[in-house]
Amino acid sequence: MRLSRNKTKSLFRVVSVITCLFFTLCILSSCAKNSKKSNAGPKDTASANSVKVYFAEDEINTVDDNYRTCYEIFVYSFYDSNGDGIGDIKGVTEKLDYINDGDAATFTDLGCNEIWLMPVMSSPTYHKYDITDYYSIDASYGTMEDFESLVESAHARGINVIMDLVMNHTSTTHQWFLSAAEYIRGLPEGEEADASACPYVDYYRFNKEGGAGYAPLSGTDWYYEARFWSEMPDLNLDNEAVKAEFKDICQFWLDKGVDGFRLDAVTYYETGNRSKNIEILNEFNNMVKEIKPDCYVVGEAYTYSEEYVPYYESGIDSLFDFDFADAKGVIAKTLTGSASSYGQAVQSVEEEIAKYSDSYIDAPFLSNHDMARASGYFPGDDGTKLKLAHAMSLLMSGNAFVYYGEEIGMKGSGKDENKRLAMYWTADGTAEGMCSGPADADKTEMKYDAADAQAGDPDSILSFVRNLIRIRNTYPEIARGKQEFLSDMSDDKICIIKKNYEGDIAYVVFNISDETVTVDKSALGEGCIKAALSAGTGEFDTKSFDKDTFSMPAGSVAVIK
Repeated sequence: MRLSRNKTKSLFRVVSVITCLFFTLCILSSCAKNSKKSNAGPKDTASANSVKVYFAEDEINTVDDNYRTCYEIFVYSFYDSNGDGIGDIKGVTEKLDYINDGDAATFTDLGCNEIWLMPVMSSPTYHKYDITDYYSIDASYGTMEDFESLVESAHARGINVIMDLVMNHTSTTHQWFLSAAEYIRGLPEGEEADASACPYVDYYRFNKEGGAGYAPLSGTDWYYEARFWSEMPDLNLDNEAVKAEFKDICQFWLDKGVDGFRLDAVTYYETGNRSKNIEILNEFNNMVKEIKPDCYVVGEAYTYSEEYVPYYESGIDSLFDFDFADAKGVIAKTLTGSASSYGQAVQSVEEEIAKYSDSYIDAPFLSNHDMARASGYFPGDDGTKLKLAHAMSLLMSGNAFVYYGEEIGMKGSGKDENKRLAMYWTADGTAEGMCSGPADADKTEMKYDAADAQAGDPDSILSFVRNLIRIRNTYPEIARGKQEFLSDMSDDKICIIKKNYEGDIAYVVFNISDETVTVDKSALGEGCIKAALSAGTGEFDTKSFDKDTFSMPAGSVAVIK
């Protein structure tokens, strides 16, 4: 049937309207999918307009690279598999499902896809930063077979394993030092040490003058460098023989399946000599990358960015971002000050690192084994600020690190032993798997519930951290995006970070204030709200998610993409 021109136009208008309505409904549907209340078994809350946790129905999209979420483990205090009170390698294996069960469909694990094992090699101390044998597992931690099984089980779950490599010093009971000390004690008075007679004498730094950072060698008039402790003699990493030793050591552990190394105390390799330290790191990085091209290397330069950022010139992947950690770091200060200060710092540190490396991976963290735990950063906090602190750390670009127990708000401050207490699996300190912790630690009453009590609580710190890591695992831009602070849209209450990863854009919006704030979503492009987490008692009004402006409750974070 042939239609008139007017009738054709009318029909076209009707079809156009219907088509527009159809696509509008599709867009709204994609931006307002069913929300999940917690990832301890997500529930369909599509009928609820007010929620504390919201997720679009996007699938986990974990990228297999070195931008990961790493869980730092002090094995001694983590999980005891044999009832002797000391955590062990088998205990870590038994608790891998807590870290990541390898099943993206479940939400009862943390979702971390990397673990960093603090030193596990033979050592006479509880902390094991004074190594006696680089090719061994400390007997209190188990066997090499236990370690191999851990690596295999971790890899089966998509978890990479990096281990602490202490190159700055050994134990005085390491055979290298024992041989050097025996040789020096046998020298006739006035005779100089000769490396051709005892190569190990040049593995360390001996002199007769002593000085700051040197300890006396008993029974002689000689001294040796020991910057950290008299029982930790410093190695001479400028010695070619020592370099060759560490090449063999790295080859050994990489052959065991290790995915990378955390390097201890990199600013002390040559104390006070930054350029030499960078040179040593560069040689090390090139060496391990020849063995394993994707080997991940992260260095500990325990100082502020003005000092550690230049170390990226060495070519190593990461350096821990100490500027944002600790009670005096950017994150803690922001949560008692202005939201904009966080955004400014995020962009600033990224711009500074880029001056030294075009392949860097920042390594943000909130606390570690040398710092007071983050639960003490905010006196009187009900958990809201602590959750927001985790959000600010875990939603930064880079390879984010979580120290064991931080995800449940464990306490610990003062001497080092207090910062490395037994993992608080349950309030019953005698329960199976509970460790005794360091013998010299002070008795500490925890502020928040144990892990088992928090696991099923959607409002717990543990659930909040799980949700944050889920965001990292779902949207690659979060960990990998170049960060831009949107200062024009931010203020004391609101901070907005734009992330650009290979042309894909995501926005992270923080409301750190104690009141509800309205955000103009239309100014952030055409993206949808993909995730929204309330750290406090307030809830999101999901009806506003489809509008140009939406409300963010006090103490909350949202991801728009």
